[in-house]
Formats: sequence, C-alpha cells, structure tokens
Amino acid sequence: MTNQHTLTLFDFFHRNALLNKDQCAIHWDKQDISHSGLYDQTRELISGLSALDLAPGTRVAVLAKNHPAFFHLFGAASALNLCLVLINRRLSAEEVSYIVEDTTPEILVCDQDMEDRGQTLLAENDCLKSCFTIDGNFSGLYKPAGEVTAGESSPAQADPGAPFVIIHTAAVQGKPRGAVLSQENVILSNLQMNHALGLDGTHAYLNILPLFHIMGINFGLGTLMAGGKNVIVEKFTPQQSLDLIREQKITVFGSFPPILTTLLEQIEEETCDLSSLKIVAGLEMPDTVKKWEEITSSTFWTMYGQTETSGLISFSEYFKQPGSAGAVSSLANIAIADDMDNLLPPGTVGEIIVKGPLVFQGYWNADDLNAFTFRQGWHHTGDLGMIDANGFLYFKGRKAEKELIKPGGENVFPAEVEKAVLTHEAVETACVIGVPDPKFGEGIKAVITLAPGMKLTKEELIRFTGSLIAGYKKPRYVEFIDEMPMTDDGDIDRPRVKELYGK
Repeated sequence: MTNQHTLTLFDFFHRNALLNKDQCAIHWDKQDISHSGLYDQTRELISGLSALDLAPGTRVAVLAKNHPAFFHLFGAASALNLCLVLINRRLSAEEVSYIVEDTTPEILVCDQDMEDRGQTLLAENDCLKSCFTIDGNFSGLYKPAGEVTAGESSPAQADPGAPFVIIHTAAVQGKPRGAVLSQENVILSNLQMNHALGLDGTHAYLNILPLFHIMGINFGLGTLMAGGKNVIVEKFTPQQSLDLIREQKITVFGSFPPILTTLLEQIEEETCDLSSLKIVAGLEMPDTVKKWEEITSSTFWTMYGQTETSGLISFSEYFKQPGSAGAVSSLANIAIADDMDNLLPPGTVGEIIVKGPLVFQGYWNADDLNAFTFRQGWHHTGDLGMIDANGFLYFKGRKAEKELIKPGGENVFPAEVEKAVLTHEAVETACVIGVPDPKFGEGIKAVITLAPGMKLTKEELIRFTGSLIAGYKKPRYVEFIDEMPMTDDGDIDRPRVKELYGK
C-alpha cells in the first residue's frame, strides 16, 4: 500500500507528463509519442488490466521484441503491483516453457512473431489464463482514454519493495534461475546511472539493447525517468542505426560486441554525421574503442554489473583507468573476498561481493541457492575481481562454479551447453569453454570425446545442440580429442582443458 515514503516508476511517468508534457518520450515506427501521451496510454492499460482483477504479485510474462508496449507494461506493473517475467525471445521452446512453469504467470504478452508459441504455451500451461498479442488483441486491454478516471490509474496498490521483474540468468544444474528485482532496485540503479552519465531531458537513447535484459532496462527506463527520449528499434541493423543517430539526434546508446565493430565497418563505406553522440557504453576491446572515439565525438564508458545487482555497479570513461571496469558506484558496497569469505585488502584478487540497495531480492523459488548466494550478509557474484587503491574495479574472470561465457553480451553457462551436448548418443564427455572470438568478443567452444565406435562431425553436433537450446548458446567451435583431461577426483580438469584448447 502506498504512503508518504513511496516512490514508484509510474510516478516518474506522471511527473514527466506534467513537466515534459509535449516533449517526445518514444520514437517508434516513424511516429513520436509525447510524455503526456505515454502517461495516458499507460493509464489506459492500467484501467484495462484492473478489470481483470489481478491480485498483487501476479506474474505477467512478456515474450517480445522491443516495442512501446514494454514501457506501458513497466508503468502498469508499477501501479498495480504486478510482476513482469521478461523472457529472452531467442531462447528455445523448451527453455521458454521452463520459465513459464517456474514462474506460473497468469498472463502472457507476446509479439506477432511469437504468437504461435504463445498459443502453445497457453494450451500447455494451466497457470496461463490469457495470451495477448501486441498490435493484436492486446490493444483490447487499453480502456479508452475518455473512460479513465484519475482514481482508476493511481498506484494505490503499489509496493516498491515487492517483486517487479524476474529475469532468468543464472544456470544451476543446467536450468536458468530467475533473478527477482523490485521497483526500488530498478529506480535506484537507473537514477545512479543517470547521475554518473549526466543523463537528462535533453538526451535521446537509441534503444537497440533488448528490454528483457537488465542493461536495456537501465538505459531505456533510465532515459525515460530523466525525461529524455527512447528511439526504439526492433532489431539492430547498422544502416538503420546510423540513420536514426543522425535523424533523431541520438546522444547515447549501449553496446555489446559486435555492434560497435559493425557500425565502424558501415561508417567506412559512407560519410555519417554522428556529431550528436555523447556517450556510448558497454564492453569492447581497446583498439575498437580507440578507433570509435577517434571517428565520433562520443566518449566510450566501461562498466561492470549483473542482473543480480540491478545492473551497473561500476563505471567510468574507458581510458580513465585503462584495463579497469570503472570506479565503484556510490550505491554499492563492493568488497573482495577469499574462498572462506574473508575480506581482502586492495590490490588482491578474489570474489566480488556486494551489499546495498541494488542487490536483487533473490532467485525465484530457490531458497537453498539464495542462502548460499547471500551467505555472511553479502551477495556473492561468482565473479573474480580486484579493487585498486583508487577505488577502480578490475574484472579477473569467474569462479569455477559460476563459469560464464558472454558471446555478444548474452550470458551462456557452460553447464547448459554441456547438458545439451551430452544428450547426443555419440558424445562420451564434453567440456564447454569460452574462447576469443573476432566477431562476438567471446565464443563458445565444445571440447568432445566420442563414445567408442561412434562418429560425429562438428556440423552435426552444432546443429543438434541448436535444436535443444537457444541458437546463441550452441557452440561455434568444436574440437574432438582422444582423451579428456581429468583431475585426481575423476572430474573434468577444466583449467587444463582451457590451457590446451582455449587459445
């Protein structure tokens, strides 16, 4: 229940409607939606959803490309105390089904490309009561503006500390786990980022990062909260992105490999006016960043964060402290610990652990995992790092139990890929590792031993694995070996596999 201490995301929608009434909030499909228009559309959806009599905490699953409806849903969930289950639409049908079974949403919202999958999910899951399609029957949920009263769309039920979004990220025993974030998590993370980057109502964000990812949420909602403009595209293409930067006077966008490299290749083919750009942020190699800053007028920012920390907890200009992941942020208490959870002094490598209001609420339906993750009162990231004497964080890899590969900014856990690979009858043992990739920064490699007498080609294994898990998770590289390196305990010696086959 709201009180004098409550601040919701929907409140930012309302404030922008009052203070930035006619300024563009969203540019989409060659049309502008003002801040007052976005507020009115969100109120219409709130009124329509209210008619469904959804209990506070009800999950609403979203399976769609970037679209203005995401912002309507964020605002409506904020006001009605609903929880959005944001599903990566690139996942396989089996992975999507698992997420639905895990979170038991009552409503599914999908785009037209996902409509058939949505209907299948509706038929197969008793928890789902309705499936709505964006630009289809979903529009029927919007109550006509003339019928919406102020009282109907006020956030009377809002609880900023309750679950607001669930994003599945961490794989445990081969299955992803849903990280639960509250409105308070998201609001504070976005305000912190806006302050660090200097985002305000004059900024225009090129919305190419998916809104089911935490970085897409940070930049998309953060820019909106600042009173700025989101220029939404369904799918990244270099020519369209460069055209929109010029036409919409884009000032900021987020990037994962190979976005920057692809844009640089396109720039070399034509003359582009990129003078409006001020900030580009993400993960990149030094040579790429140097070339980008030389060609454009923008500054590249580096950063560290994860879904479990509501996004970014360190950031700075890329070359301010070369090699670092930025300075520790003001709302995160970050420390470095050894395997016994003893805090380590500056300059020492250990596990990155975090306290503060940006730490997520825990994994959905995973009490044992939460107890382990939050031991000693700290969130254990599973990442290795070092903090120098000046407060800059350096990423140093990942702990074995949280081994992670990031092709093009996506999170891929080797255990997920290994589980899929091992289902092939010809595979005896498998070890999946990350290797340098010229296009995506990091690539997925499967090191395989075959069962006696069995034959299998690289192409066959890649195709087989891609039929079980999302396409971006399948190996790009496969190497067959005669004998898998093993430890004295009989486990696969992963460091040795990396040493021998990870160049």
